[in-house]
Amino acid sequence: MSLPRQVKIVEVGPRDGLQNEPQIVPAAVKIELIERLAEAGLAAIEVTSFVPSQWLPQMGDNDEVLRAVLSSPRRKPGVAYPVLTPNLKGFDAAVEAGATEVAIFGAASEAFAQKNINCSIAESLKRFDAVLDSASALDIRVRGYVSCVVACPYEGAVDPEKTAWVAGKLYEMGCYEVSLGDTIGAGTPASIQRMIEACTKDVPIDRLAGHYHDTYGMAIANVYASLELGMAVFDSSIAGLGGCPYAAGASGNVATEDLVYLLHGLGIETGIDMEKLLMAGQFILQQLGRQPAAKSAKALLARRSAR
Repeated sequence: MSLPRQVKIVEVGPRDGLQNEPQIVPAAVKIELIERLAEAGLAAIEVTSFVPSQWLPQMGDNDEVLRAVLSSPRRKPGVAYPVLTPNLKGFDAAVEAGATEVAIFGAASEAFAQKNINCSIAESLKRFDAVLDSASALDIRVRGYVSCVVACPYEGAVDPEKTAWVAGKLYEMGCYEVSLGDTIGAGTPASIQRMIEACTKDVPIDRLAGHYHDTYGMAIANVYASLELGMAVFDSSIAGLGGCPYAAGASGNVATEDLVYLLHGLGIETGIDMEKLLMAGQFILQQLGRQPAAKSAKALLARRSAR
């Protein structure tokens, strides 16, 4: 068995993690977190979401945060700062704020699409077509997300072929990469591999990414199962922050600390400094008044304090 030699991690904590926080996190805290993550070696950090503030009040400072990150003297060369844009209006606002990479998000479940983005799968693809056309004209890269790739909180199990069809459409439309989201964390290594194998009929494995939530404690196992098939891009959230407001009980993405611990233990390069990553996690947890959720962070911090 040959695993990838190098893995790219897309850090989604500042967006996917913080958007679910009940209290508003100040823009200055978000900016500091993003800069600490870049200093830790993350090469792609999802900064914010350009959605109406009535949907996600936590992202109401999107313009301020993105502008500050892009103009900061601490900005790291070569780091990508994508933002989420649900439609052309959000895309235009993101471009106005300086975005050079955006992400669009669809679903493999009709019921989830209606609950999450208020339209059918077919309608969402029409919206995305307009975004991709505009992005192409401006030379802006577009990443695609597919939610509920193995299971939906409303429909139950999702047919792998349905996920593959949506992923294939996003790739065909021009997304340079498609992130496969186990939104409610119900996937297991077997179901994740079946889904990936279906998707690779339409999308090359080097254009697919794994986005696994840890509701049932399966995220790290699912990452390993994906590595076995050659996947080399994974989304994760610092300190395991996040969840899904449309899926009851869904916990956060796999913690970046746990993902990095696994990859480094396998001898896979990430370009990430674990010590700086731990400090970034400690920073945001102190701001939120929480203890670490990442198991590796708990263990490494405890070992350090016992010295």
